[in-house]
Amino acid sequence: MSEEILVNVTPMETRVAVVENGAIQDIQIERAANRGIVGNIYAGKVVRVLPGMQAAFVDIGTERTGFIHASDIISVDGNGREDRNRHSQNIRDHLYDGKTVVVQVTKDPLGSKGARLTTQLSVSTRYLVLMPQTDHVGVSQLIEDPAERERLQQALAEGLVSEYMEAAGGFILRTAAEGVGVEEIRADLRFLKRLWAAISRRARGPARPELLYEDLPLYLRTIRDLARPSVERILIDSREGFTTLREFCGEYVPEVSGLLEHYSGERPLFDLHGVEDEIQRALGRRVELKSGGYLIIDQTEAMTTIDVNTGSFVGRHNQEETAFRTNMEAATVLARQLRVRNLGGIIIVDFIDMNSQEHRRQVHRTLEKAMQGDPARNKITGVSDLGLVQMTRKRTRESLEQTLCEECPVCRGRGMLKTAESICYEIFREIMRDARAYENATLMVLAAQAVVDRLLDEESANVADLADFIGKTISFRVEPTYSQEHFDIVLL
Repeated sequence: MSEEILVNVTPMETRVAVVENGAIQDIQIERAANRGIVGNIYAGKVVRVLPGMQAAFVDIGTERTGFIHASDIISVDGNGREDRNRHSQNIRDHLYDGKTVVVQVTKDPLGSKGARLTTQLSVSTRYLVLMPQTDHVGVSQLIEDPAERERLQQALAEGLVSEYMEAAGGFILRTAAEGVGVEEIRADLRFLKRLWAAISRRARGPARPELLYEDLPLYLRTIRDLARPSVERILIDSREGFTTLREFCGEYVPEVSGLLEHYSGERPLFDLHGVEDEIQRALGRRVELKSGGYLIIDQTEAMTTIDVNTGSFVGRHNQEETAFRTNMEAATVLARQLRVRNLGGIIIVDFIDMNSQEHRRQVHRTLEKAMQGDPARNKITGVSDLGLVQMTRKRTRESLEQTLCEECPVCRGRGMLKTAESICYEIFREIMRDARAYENATLMVLAAQAVVDRLLDEESANVADLADFIGKTISFRVEPTYSQEHFDIVLL
């Protein structure tokens, strides 16, 4: 498996795409005017406690107040460590209006919701995650070899002793730490030690909402988190960004430095690798399958639904085999679509009905295998008798659609418009109401081109009958700025 990381940098926004075996697997976008804040640490002030929801709103100095639930709050002792003996799910035991609290963002603001917060703080480097309030030491679950897990824990223990950091807190060895030596881990420990000391000093400052620690910008964060051994090269189309990346890699991830390449071609980087086309396809409802089948993906506020259809694929043997082959292909494709579109929360997949229990198991295993490479935490249920699969995928930032699009001002998010015929009949009803209210008046209808065309053509007989019935003249005028559903009736 070969991977490439493509980085497109402009003054307005930064975009990162992960390409695996020629297929786009992940797209991330960060705009200068609206940077994500996941991972940032703030000194916040509680503005409202909601006992009925066991939650509170916290002012962290951003446009919208953040939201914290009692389950995301830990009690600490005099040494700043988690005190499990004082753990409580009652929000009143932790917070009160006006209290100053240090919090970290776990989810960006989504739609009308503010950022999700926690008091369990952590900061990351290439190989380690420091959790200063705990004593837990763990290894990424993606490192499966027991011998390697044990070696890494021993290397960390040696590093903690040599850096005098035995009391620094808890640590998690990240997936990128697989195969690294003690010296690399010691270097990360020294950096975390300095970083946490700086954050702690700032936290003791003025008791007002302010930013204490800001996570790295997208393109540096990508190198820290995504540069795995399977990555063959990292292309960036900005000379300044390339210089910054090279300096960052030289100091923190020297083994990646040789993978960096500055792209200076005339054709845009994302055009050359088909990323622009993939972004456009990812904004559509319909996803074509090679077999001739297709997916329909609908994103709502509560959940995302994915419907699998055979389309033009008719198979060769029988209906069961056709459904099975389509579902197997769909299971792999939809896993990639979830990553590319960054869809999270509750996801319902409506596979084509299959009678064979073995076929259901194979589709389920294929979906689980396809989701294994997804960095977002997910959980998948089995295929039900109705062919439905329920799954959850952790949502930490807005989806691609939410980032790039806004609600349609015409349909208001319905995705459908009333037909010109329906609008004509609404106009007739409105004319009847106005005719009763104003006896001596001439009526003019202002509407969109398609509606006026229908009134003067297919509905012309009905218009004439209506004019005779109310005893008034009815005229029409096209308003180019009106949408199909918009009309006005003016009394002259």
